[in-house]
Amino acid sequence: MTILKKLSTGAAIAVTSSFLISGTAFADNMKPGEGVEVQPLKSSIAEETFQTVLVMKALEELGYDVNDIQEIEYAAGHVAIGNGDATFLADHWNPLHADFYKAAGGDEKIYREGVYSPGALQGYLIDKKTADEYNITNISQLSDPEIAKIFDNNGDGKADLAGCNPGWGCEGVIEHHLDAYGLRDTVAHNQGSYSAIIADTITRYKAGEPILYYTWTPYWVSGVLVPGKDVTWLQVPFSSLPGENKEADTALPDGSNYGFQVNNQQIIANKAWAEENPAAAKLFAIMELSANDISAQNLRMRDGEKSAEDINRHADAWIKANQAKFDGWLEEARKAAM
Repeated sequence: MTILKKLSTGAAIAVTSSFLISGTAFADNMKPGEGVEVQPLKSSIAEETFQTVLVMKALEELGYDVNDIQEIEYAAGHVAIGNGDATFLADHWNPLHADFYKAAGGDEKIYREGVYSPGALQGYLIDKKTADEYNITNISQLSDPEIAKIFDNNGDGKADLAGCNPGWGCEGVIEHHLDAYGLRDTVAHNQGSYSAIIADTITRYKAGEPILYYTWTPYWVSGVLVPGKDVTWLQVPFSSLPGENKEADTALPDGSNYGFQVNNQQIIANKAWAEENPAAAKLFAIMELSANDISAQNLRMRDGEKSAEDINRHADAWIKANQAKFDGWLEEARKAAM
């Protein structure tokens, strides 16, 4: 009886060990998204493709059937997410997109957890040479026609501001600022293709001309026109924002005020879909990229590596360099589905 008992116990241990080993392997290869379709969205900002592709690659590892990216501007994209016509958007700016979020159904229709990329700044900059020569530190100084004329590119007497594309959210803030800071009569907000406008701005800077432009971080522009060296941020006279954020204080902890709130970029998804797919929901909540990583990839795009194949290669290289982190996200996502 004793021998039989020992044999039985040993067999049980062997079976249990085998189960644990195979269970671990099963968890590592688990495909909770198998057979589930995903429709990614992104705005017309080409540099947001990198962040989106990283999310897509992680979802594919979880077994999801991920479609090609559909391009759509933010306001319509939020509505598509809320209505379930698309699955996720990897570049929701919070709080800049607060009005878009609310109009699309807010927390009732959209899943928004975690921070994908924190600490994004926005604001107005001018070349440092002009800033130092005329002691320009605040955007409100451009209400003076003589100061505004310094940045006039077309002879109409107004400062030419390289601005923000319609539909991005930043254009609403800029238009609000033109009225709030008394700049409507002296500053022209030039809009269109931001990439073309900022390329022209850089060309004029290299030619030694004064420049005035809007930009954000993380983005490649601040790697070419470096704040503090080539250009300088302009302050605003007071905090003033439109819509949902109208009462917000835009001052930074050091007292600087660039007129925009610090934003976190978040992944948003259709709420009903996220509730049905806990693995993906967990992934959306825990993925995180540094601003430096995004800016570095964006600069490679600016330097010519901007094809779909290039961006896919950049994403693969990032994953390889951060394999432990990437695998950790997948592990946590799989656990959420068990």
